[in-house]
Amino acid sequence: MTGDKPRGETFVPTSGRVYGVAAVLLGLTGAVLGLAGEGPVTWWVVALGVNFAALGWAAMLRPGVAVRDETLVLRNIVDTVRIPLAAVEEVAVRQVLAVRAGEKRYTSAAIGRKRRQLRRDDRVPRGGSADVGRMAEESYGLFVEERIRQLAEEARTTQGIKLYGPEQAALAAGVRREPAVPEIVLLAGSALALVLAVVV
Repeated sequence: MTGDKPRGETFVPTSGRVYGVAAVLLGLTGAVLGLAGEGPVTWWVVALGVNFAALGWAAMLRPGVAVRDETLVLRNIVDTVRIPLAAVEEVAVRQVLAVRAGEKRYTSAAIGRKRRQLRRDDRVPRGGSADVGRMAEESYGLFVEERIRQLAEEARTTQGIKLYGPEQAALAAGVRREPAVPEIVLLAGSALALVLAVVV
């Protein structure tokens, strides 16, 4: 044990947060009104409200990108992908963040760049780690791309792993995909409840 603290870095999502909060609040408000309104409970309104709030949470608030102690963590709508940093071969932030490890490509909608930003960034010279701070000010998507690339390179150097080498391929086999069980249950349950409420 070297006593080093685990490294952690969280990247701020580039879109959807305001709309996500609005969708969750709107959905929950609808569900409460369906329960507390005058007369009998309107179950289809309750189910629709819960489903709308669950969709807002899963699609716009849950997605995220972070580094947790030598692992790149991609939180998506219904799963979380954990990629060893040293296994990362390529990183690109276009409309979404795309990471290649081994034979597979993993994406996250949490970080992206608009077309206009992409065209502008294509003219930006890339000068390595010294320019990361400047990139963060000019283009956050480009900053995230370069920062993840930098962290992956550091992890490979520390572990003595060559880019596209057999050791890296073996590491890529250790990528884990974990289902987001609460979100899946809530989305499926509220959708089923809505169908039953409408049919019955």
